[in-house]
Amino acid sequence: MNIQIRKYYYGDIPEDKTGGNIASSDAKSDWALWEVFIRSKQGLDHKHVGSLHAADAQMAIENARDVYTRRMEGVSIWVVESKYIHASNPEEAGEMFEPAVDKIYRHPTFYDLPDEVNQM
Repeated sequence: MNIQIRKYYYGDIPEDKTGGNIASSDAKSDWALWEVFIRSKQGLDHKHVGSLHAADAQMAIENARDVYTRRMEGVSIWVVESKYIHASNPEEAGEMFEPAVDKIYRHPTFYDLPDEVNQM
């Protein structure tokens, strides 16, 4: 059974007189998934704020601006196509992060700090 669903995307120019594009029921796979990172006015680093579907990087940036910075929250936007993000496996956290536990010299917990140093 082949079901045709009429999908309307932001910015579409209808190619037929009825408007919209005809898409299959698997329309989410038509456009790539993009991860959005925003740098706020007060922050120095970009924070992941969400995801969106877009046809290309320029459309992803414009849509991210419209969706995630409507109240002038950001000064910089990064978009990364989700297929290019690679992550460690949480089930392998022991093997990946265990070697850092036995390197106590990386943590200055055994130093005496002078009284003049309030925060460290």
